[in-house]
Amino acid sequence: MPSPYRAIFAAPGTKEFSAAGFLGRMPLSMMGIGVVTMISQLTGRYGLAGALSATLAMSAAVIGPLISRLVDRHGQRRVLRPATLVALAAVAGLLFCAQQRLADWTLFVFAAGAGCVPSVGSMIRARWAEIYRGSPRQLHTAYSWESIVDEVCFIFGPIISIGLSTAWFPEAGPLLAAGFLLVGVLWLTAQRATEPVPHPLREHTGGSALRSRGLQVLVVTFVATGAIFGSVDVVTVAFAEERGHKAAASLVLAVYALGSCLAGAVFGLLHLKRKASTRWLVGVCAMAVSMIPLQLAGSLPFLAVALFVAGLAIAPTMVTTMALVEQHVPRAELTEGMTWTSTGLAVGVALGSSAAGWVVDASGAEAGYAVPVAAGTLAAAVAFLGYRRLSGPVLMEGRAEDDRRTDDDERVA
Repeated sequence: MPSPYRAIFAAPGTKEFSAAGFLGRMPLSMMGIGVVTMISQLTGRYGLAGALSATLAMSAAVIGPLISRLVDRHGQRRVLRPATLVALAAVAGLLFCAQQRLADWTLFVFAAGAGCVPSVGSMIRARWAEIYRGSPRQLHTAYSWESIVDEVCFIFGPIISIGLSTAWFPEAGPLLAAGFLLVGVLWLTAQRATEPVPHPLREHTGGSALRSRGLQVLVVTFVATGAIFGSVDVVTVAFAEERGHKAAASLVLAVYALGSCLAGAVFGLLHLKRKASTRWLVGVCAMAVSMIPLQLAGSLPFLAVALFVAGLAIAPTMVTTMALVEQHVPRAELTEGMTWTSTGLAVGVALGSSAAGWVVDASGAEAGYAVPVAAGTLAAAVAFLGYRRLSGPVLMEGRAEDDRRTDDDERVA
C-alpha cells in the first residue's frame, strides 16, 4: 500500500471500521441488481424488475437522510441496529413474495420497506472526518480510500449477486446481500471508540442540512448521475442476455467499477491545488461525455472497454463531492449531508433503472443506452448552472458557531 494510504491507517481502529464498512456496503451494489436479476429470472419482465429496483432506491432516498439525521443526534449504534432489523425484515418479505409468485403489489410494499437500510458509506466517512478533521491532506486520502472500497464493492458485488441468482437460485443474490448488511452493521456498531460523538438537538441549526445552497446543487446533480448508474446496470444485463451471455453482465459491470477503482487509487496519491468546485465540474462533464461511446456498442468486449474508460471519471468526482459536502454543511449535520448525496444518487438510480427497463422492453437493449446519455447531459447542465454556488464563499448559518466551538474545545484540550 502506498505511504499516504498507510499513514491514514496509523490511527487506532481505522482498519476495523473500514473493513466493517466494506461488508456493510456490499448490499449497495448487490441488492438492486440482484432484484433485477431475480425478477427477470422468475417472470421475464424487465419493466417490473426495473420498477422494483427503482422503488427500493427511492425508498432508501426518502428514509436514508432521516436515519442519518437521527445518527447525528443520537449516535450510530442506537440508530443503525434497529433500522437494519427493519430493512432485513422487509427484504425477507420481498424474497418470499417473489418466490411464491404473489401479487405484484406485495413486492412493491416490501421493496419500499427495505428502504430503511442505512447509508453505511456515510457512517464510515463521518468516522474519518472525526479523526482527521484538522488534516485536509489525510482526509482527502481517506475519502479516496473509501471511494476505492466503494468501487471494489461494485466490482465484486454484481458478479456475486448475478452469478448466484443465475447459477444457484433466483433469490440467492439479494439473500446474500442481506447477510452482508447484518454482519457489517453489527461489526461497525460494536466499535464504540471511533464512533463520532453525537450532537444533541441544541447544537443543530434547525431544519435539514439540505438548506445549504451548495448541497442542493450536489444533490440535484447526483440525481442525474445516479440515473446514469441505474440505467447502465439494467441495460447491460439486458444487452448481455440478448447476446446469450446474461451472466457476463456481472463481468462487464465489474470492469466499469474497476476503471473507477484505479482512478480513485491514483487520485488519493495526488496533492491537488485547483479548487474542489472546479475539479468537480470537470469530473461531472467527463462522466457525461463518457456515455456517448455506449451508443456504438455492438459486442460485449467493446462495451466492457467503453465502460472501463467511463469509470475513470467516477471515483475522483465522488471524492471531490465529499470534500465539498464538508465545506458546505455544518459539522453537527455532516452525516446527514453526506447521506443527501447518496439520496440524490438513489433517486437517480430509481429513475434511471425504471426508464431503462421500459425502453428495453419497448425497443431493445441497444436503444436503452440512450437513457444514460440523456442523464449525463442533464448532470452536466445542472453542474454548470450551479457551479457559482459551489465556488463562491460558504454562507452557512451555524458554521461560524460550529467552528468557534471547535476552537474553544481545542484550547481546553
